[in-house]
Amino acid sequence: MKLHEAESPNARRVHVFLKEKGVEIESEPVDIRAAENLSPEFLAKNPAGRVPVLELDDGSFIAESVAISRYIEALHPEPNLFGKTAEDMARIEMWNRRAEFNFAQNAAMAFRNISGFFKDREVCVEEWGRVCAEEAKNQLGMFEDQLGKTAYLAGDAFSIADISFGVFYGFAEMVEKMTGVDFERGRPNLTRWYGELSSRPSFG
Repeated sequence: MKLHEAESPNARRVHVFLKEKGVEIESEPVDIRAAENLSPEFLAKNPAGRVPVLELDDGSFIAESVAISRYIEALHPEPNLFGKTAEDMARIEMWNRRAEFNFAQNAAMAFRNISGFFKDREVCVEEWGRVCAEEAKNQLGMFEDQLGKTAYLAGDAFSIADISFGVFYGFAEMVEKMTGVDFERGRPNLTRWYGELSSRPSFG
């Protein structure tokens, strides 16, 4: 297998997941700044033009970081990161989706529209970016409240939801530096949780 990737939050999610599993996969870098992900060769691997993409031994491809992680989980069930009981699986999925849609999507839109990092290939609207930044900040309250009740997002066990939100939360620090927005990340429960995540070898 081969992982086509770049320095992006979604590729980092897969990296952390693989380290937690103790699985090594060959890496193939993709230069998204040079738009390699939009080349015909790459689009043949993933028509969406996004990284990461997992190339299987039979020459087929799996895109989307959570889909790739589920594939690896099926091949290497332990340590379990998607839950074993119906309730655990549902709660992990719930928080993973909240991490993606409630926080990461807004933080990413703030980054793209305010920083202008991709202004050579898309229209950037700074006002919209600031609306998204405010929404991302507001959504952190939900995660702060949850982490005041449980050790990890979906309960007392570390899961893919923590990997996703941990990567996005770290990405938000870079967004703050590049755009000048303030997500108010220094909340006590989030600080405790992120400190624990940062001490894990997989996040190093």
